[in-house]
Formats: sequence, structure tokens, C-alpha cells
Amino acid sequence: MTSLKNRQIQLANRPEGKPQTSDFELVGADVPELKDGEILIQTLFLSVDPGMRNMMKDKESYTSPFGLHEVLTGRSVGKVIESKNKNFEKGDAVFERLGWQDYSVSNGEATKKIDIDIAPASAYLGVLGVPGLVAYFGLTEIAPPEKGETVVVSGASGAVGMNAGQIAKIKGCRVVGIAGSDEKNRYLTEELGFDEAINYKTTKDMKAALEKVCPDGIDIYFDNVGGEITDAALQLINYHARVVVSGQTSQYNEENPDQGPRFLNQLVTKSAMIKGFVVYDYEDKNDEAIEQMAKWIQEGKLKYKENIVEGLENSPQAFIDLFESKSFGKQVVKVSE
Repeated sequence: MTSLKNRQIQLANRPEGKPQTSDFELVGADVPELKDGEILIQTLFLSVDPGMRNMMKDKESYTSPFGLHEVLTGRSVGKVIESKNKNFEKGDAVFERLGWQDYSVSNGEATKKIDIDIAPASAYLGVLGVPGLVAYFGLTEIAPPEKGETVVVSGASGAVGMNAGQIAKIKGCRVVGIAGSDEKNRYLTEELGFDEAINYKTTKDMKAALEKVCPDGIDIYFDNVGGEITDAALQLINYHARVVVSGQTSQYNEENPDQGPRFLNQLVTKSAMIKGFVVYDYEDKNDEAIEQMAKWIQEGKLKYKENIVEGLENSPQAFIDLFESKSFGKQVVKVSE
């Protein structure tokens, strides 16, 4: 559509270590004419997620790497502004993995309509999106908690961690969060109901700090960060403990990730389980999960926090901020009204 002006964020360089703004470029792009069966989506919000860092490396992960000088892609919510697909109408609010750009053309096969009467559009990138689903599936499919158990969540002030801790509280558990500032930890305990919170930046001995707040050991460890925090937590797991690995943010920017102490003997002596996963593993249960979490939101049991960055051009910095402890809650970029 020649009357529309489109902009894209492309990957200019493969980052070495922590990404820099120079690794990205903002370029103009055309908006193609629609073919039969296609829809044109105007981006409203796009998600910036730590896991995208692995996709910037020139190697296969659970998805293919981003191409150099090609538009980055990520989870987005948008509005249908033109449709040649019988399943969508102009004005529909939708969710899909789309380009970091103003406008995207889709065949509709992976496009999902969203109900913005349940929650704002941006919530479908956070509490009702992938972060919420990761927390939900981690604590329903992998490590269902039992009432009275102790659950420790690393990266607890992030979008996944906040949801995981609250779901554990809903299930009747004692919950300890680990985050990077006193402000974040006050929010976890005073607003979200976490029982204890540890500031990893000011804690010199993480194992001792965890021992103090987990006198009965750890039954479930929900790991979002890896590294030394995980090394400490695994020394305190109980018999039949479950370790859920949803992310390793402390390692994503390392060219040579640290090896750390070996802990497999703990899994043997404690008959414990450790399992990593990606949200796509349970995709067939997305609707069920969203319905349940929406109900918890309406009941006031599940709260969420967003940090909204204005402007497509600021997407690279919003992504970089994820690795500098500057984001608080779910980091999203508002592209248009």
C-alpha cells in the first residue's frame, strides 16, 4: 500500500557480548499489496524478550537465527486494517509473531484474535502472553506445587518470575523471590504477596541468604537466570525437588558461558528432577491457560506490571535494557495507538 509509510528494525551486526544500539538499524520498507487470503496488520505493541539474544547468534537454537540486514521478528499485538481473508475483519485485535515494523502482511494461519475486553492489548505480550504461559506451564505441567511447599523464583521481578511467584502463592506455597533491587523486592512482597525476597546485587553469600529464608529447604526452584544464583539454590533442594528451567539470562551475552560447579550429584541424592522447556511445547493448551489466568486477574489474584517504551525506533534500547536490570515487569514497546 503505497500510501502507508513503513519502518523496520533490522539486525545490522551479530552482537559480541552485550548488544549495542549500533547492532541494529532503522530502515524504510514497502508495504506490499494484499493477495487473496492475506491481512494487513498495524503493529500496536511489540515484545522485547531476553530469549531473542540467542537468535542473534549465527547458530541454530529452537528457532532459526535472525538474518543480517533482515527485519527482526517478535511477538506482537496489532490491529487488522485491511483484510482479504474471510476469517478476519477490519478492526480485529490480533496476536502473532511479526516483524519489528509498523505494518505486517500475514496469511492469517498463525494469527490469533484477542479479547481486549478481558485485558488491554499489551497484556497479551505479558501476563496473558508468552511470559504468563511460561510461568503457568512450568507450574502446572512440569512442577505442580503442593500446598505448603517452598518455591524459589530467580529473576522474580521479570514478567515470567512475577507470574510464577503469584501462581505458586495461589497454589498455597511459600514463595521466595530473587531480584536486583530493594525497590523491586518491596513490590514483590508488598504488592504481589511473595513471602521473602533477596537482592542478589547486595548479597555476598547467596547460599547463606537462601538458607536463612528457606529454613525447610527448597521444593521447587523456578530458574530464569542460571549462573551463581542457580548454583546456590541447587545446594538447598529437598528430596523429590523439582527444578524448572525457563531461561538463563545471566549467560545469554557470554561468548564463553561459565561452567560453574557440577551439581548432578544433588539430583541423585535428592531424587530430584530438572527440566528445561520452551512455551511451544504446550501450545495446544494455550487457550485453557489464558482462560484460567484471565479469571485470576478478574478475581484480583494475579497482578501484572508493564514497562511501556514509546516508539518503534526505541525498540533496540528497550531490548538492551533487559540485560542492565533497567526493566521492571514486562518490557513492551508501543508502536502506535
